This record gives sequence, C-alpha cells and structure tokens, in this order.
Amino acid sequence: MIEVNDLSFAYGSGGPAVSALTFSIAEGEVFGFLGPSGAGKSTTQKILIRLLKGYRGDVRVMGRPLESWGSDYFERVGVCFELPSNYRKLTAVENLRFFASFFQSDTLAPEEVLEWVGLRADANKRVEQFSKGMQTRLNLARALINRPALLFLDEPTAGLDPVNARIVREIIRRQRDRGAAVFLTTHDMHVADELCDRVGFLVNGRLARVGAPSALRLEHSARRVRVRADIAGTITSEEFSLDNLAANARFQEIIAGHTIESIHSLEPSLEDVFIQVTGERLT
Repeated sequence: MIEVNDLSFAYGSGGPAVSALTFSIAEGEVFGFLGPSGAGKSTTQKILIRLLKGYRGDVRVMGRPLESWGSDYFERVGVCFELPSNYRKLTAVENLRFFASFFQSDTLAPEEVLEWVGLRADANKRVEQFSKGMQTRLNLARALINRPALLFLDEPTAGLDPVNARIVREIIRRQRDRGAAVFLTTHDMHVADELCDRVGFLVNGRLARVGAPSALRLEHSARRVRVRADIAGTITSEEFSLDNLAANARFQEIIAGHTIESIHSLEPSLEDVFIQVTGERLT
C-alpha cells in the first residue's frame, strides 16, 4: 500500500525534519511510527496525506507515485488528526452527513459509524456540547465514513478513558482485518505494542529500527525468568537463566516442592527497547 524510499524533507532553510526514511506498509497491516515529540512523525504523515510537498525521495501509494494522484486519492484514504476538527454548531450526525457528501463513492450510514465509536445516543447533540474524548471519537468516525483502503491515525487514543480507548483499538483491528492498511503515529508504547504488526522507531528524523514489537522485545530480552513461590510461608522471588533451565537443580526444586505464585520471563517492554535502541525517552 505504501512504499517509501530515501524520503527527506526540510522546513524552509532549516535542517531536515526527516532524513533518508525507507519503509513500507502492506495491505491489512497496522504500522506504527513511534517517537518523541519533534521526531518527524507528523511531518511524515503530512507528506503521505499530501499536505506537504517539496520532499525528496520516492513515495508510492497503492501502486502509484504519490505526486501522480489527484483528488481521487482522498476517495481512498481516511485521516484522523490528534486534535478534533469538527463543526461545533452542527450535530454529530450532521457533521458526518456533511463530510460524506464530499465523496463520489458510496459511504457508510452516519448512524452506523456513530454506533461503532459509541456515539449513537449522541447523534443529534451539537458538537459544542461534546467532551474532548467524544470529539476525538467523532473524528475517527469521520475518517471511516468512506471505507478507506488506507487509514492515517495520529494519536488515536489520546485523551480517551480506558473503556473508549479499548473501543477505538478494536475498531482499528477491524479495519486491519478487512484489509485496510493503517499508518499510526504515537508516543504511547502500550497502544503500539497492542495494535501494531510492525513499528518504526523514529528519532531526530531518522528511522533507528523497524520490526514487529514481539521480535524487538525478544531481541533485547535478558533471557531470564523470575519465579515467585511460597517457601516456608514466605513469598520468595528468584531469577534463573533460560539457558539449560530444565537442568537447573534449584529451579526444579522450587517447581516441584513449593506453591508457585507466578512465573514471568524478564522480557523488556517496547518502551525499554526504544530507549535501548535510540538512547532517547518518549517525552
């Protein structure tokens, strides 16, 4: 769906905001761009949704050079920015009907999409009465109204409570499962770890690493396991190397002779891996 080779872009006469980026996104894949503020995530996304021109490098989307697309491009894509941008004097359903009228192709029923994002009961409420979280979900509904083949999401769960953040994550999974490609920018490693098939670590405009979250965590794993057990009435925690674990006499003694409370491999979080790879923190 997206092929980017040696992409660079600078604002004015300043240094490059992104430099020599190379990555691809397949159909039915959620690809996460992860990095701190100012890393170049939004710049890359703005190039791909054709808000920024004057870049260097080769960018192809859905098999065509990005610059060869006209207005038909926006029939195929959906965009959800981090900051809500809806007409506050209109109701939720009026907003969606208005934006749906821009498309030549058939669109989803506004009420159906509002149901997806948990706003069906608020369909006839003016947006000026919405909380920020409700407006964020309405933004997502607007991005989905045209059944996009390619979905761009910028911090899609920012400002949402846990219940609604879970709803949004499930919607993103459903879009992936129907074959859409999802380009997601975030600095929330929990969201990225749970949703993304692959991630790219972006720091100072450059990609430091690309890979599946599970593979990146395994690559940087300590290869140790922690066992918590009730030993003589006291909860005790001990660590063991995963190498030759089956032959470790102390491990076998604990497993065979005591009540086990928990066993965990000491796998790093995705944020731990990001810090190890880049030397930067997500701020």
